[in-house]
Amino acid sequence: MPQIPADYRPLEASERKPRSGAMRTGSADPDEILTVSVRIRRRADAPPLPSPTTAQRRRHLSRGDFAARYGASQDDLARIAGFAATNGLLVIESSIPRRTVVLQGSVAQMNQAFGVDLGLYETADEKYRGREGPIHLPATLAGIVEGVFGLDNRRMARPGLRIGVKSADAASANGTMPMTPPQMARLYNFPQRADGETIAIFEFGGGFTSSDVQLFYDSVGVAAPSISSVGVDGQTNSPGSDDSTVETLLDIGVSGSAAPGARLVVYFAPWTEQGWVDVVTTAIHDAAHRPSVISISYGWPENETNGDLTWSLAAIKAVNATFQEAAVLGVTVFVSSGDTGSDCGVGDGKAHVEYPASDPFVTCCGGTTISNVSGSRFTEYVWNDNGVTGGGISDIFRLPNFALPPWQSLVSVPGSVNDGHNGRGIPDIAGNADPDSGYALFLNGENIGSVGGTSAAAPLYAALAALLNAGLGEPVGYLNPTLYAAPNYVFRDISDGQGNATGGANGYVSGPGWDGCTGLGSVNGIALKYVLQGGPDAVSPLLLQPMLIS
Repeated sequence: MPQIPADYRPLEASERKPRSGAMRTGSADPDEILTVSVRIRRRADAPPLPSPTTAQRRRHLSRGDFAARYGASQDDLARIAGFAATNGLLVIESSIPRRTVVLQGSVAQMNQAFGVDLGLYETADEKYRGREGPIHLPATLAGIVEGVFGLDNRRMARPGLRIGVKSADAASANGTMPMTPPQMARLYNFPQRADGETIAIFEFGGGFTSSDVQLFYDSVGVAAPSISSVGVDGQTNSPGSDDSTVETLLDIGVSGSAAPGARLVVYFAPWTEQGWVDVVTTAIHDAAHRPSVISISYGWPENETNGDLTWSLAAIKAVNATFQEAAVLGVTVFVSSGDTGSDCGVGDGKAHVEYPASDPFVTCCGGTTISNVSGSRFTEYVWNDNGVTGGGISDIFRLPNFALPPWQSLVSVPGSVNDGHNGRGIPDIAGNADPDSGYALFLNGENIGSVGGTSAAAPLYAALAALLNAGLGEPVGYLNPTLYAAPNYVFRDISDGQGNATGGANGYVSGPGWDGCTGLGSVNGIALKYVLQGGPDAVSPLLLQPMLIS
């Protein structure tokens, strides 16, 4: 048990439990050096954040104005620096817009400073440094610190990725064959250019080489985009042959080739809670690259067992608050729903969804299969054969922001198949995810075949947002209120009666309107653009022709 000084208090929402099935095998090395990210409150005189929950046009703040109005105060930053000095910790970074102070020290120093007992934990699949119970802080910091991240380094991110057929010659009997992102952009009736826009891509490991990227862009006949890399918490562009590298190549290939003219910024972060909090705050408040769109193809189940959150509440609150900030800044965020269906790979016989896919301030992307393509005609249905689209009802409904969102009350969202509770439903929209109708990638100079997953849908819709921003001359920002208020003809409804049940868990079935497999359906890009420009009456039925059902 940790030694807790008399003047220390538990930090609200910081409690963690061991990974399901984990055993503590010993104490962490007291001399191991690590960094933690201390998340602090907004300045005391900050006004309430605007509530972007309607489809009305909103003014977005610049990053400079946001930092001045809603960032941390210098006084609070100084208090954390004083706390660090008292405990022998080094201040590595201090950020007003990110409301973050990064501290460095040994395990022994962290144990003392935060009133924890860091240990080594092991499951059949993982070894990690972790803790149990809450973090503790001096009472004088109560109300100032919102979270401390980095003490526990268990894995909290996995890509939604599937590899399918090797070539078009291997087209399956149901009429699927590998596509290219520009082909999909045409089928979904996307606008054509995204000049001047910047798409941010989150990666938790892996990397890319310029030669593999160039091979892909040569293969689809599109000029390769400008690509920058940003390292977070020591993670760098480190290409290999693992799924994370394939994921990076997929995200870069899909987003850039479907949105010609856009710049790409790839943010590499560790796969921990600290990595999530820091990459989200870094990208959204990046005044140098200024991304207007973010694509996230990673997630982790909300729960390991039903009712037992895998994530700390502090991490969910920090990420959720920053996604709200993205809405105020006009940054659109897309997240894949996951590729393991209703079970989410948990294996407890219950339905689950992934976070941050379930965050109300992101647009969650589910998966479909594309087949029988003939000109502008094609067939589209629920992806559930070689991987299964994620989707369902969030279990984080007890947090205020995760109750059924007001814009989702416009559609019929069912109760959870577990216990009937109401909550945020995902996905919001869906797109091509089947690897058999996926995209051929190049790894280490070799064509590795067609790759898909809901992680292919997120960058595709990130490309759409960049195209819309360029065409409208302003950021579309937080899209969910607009999507749910949009006319039916903006979407291609997927209602084939197929479901996403996996792993012995009940699932959700596609049907007319919103459903827990494909959301509202796939999006007609030009139709959505005209709705954003002038409302429903501005759309001609002729705009819908590129999405005809075969």
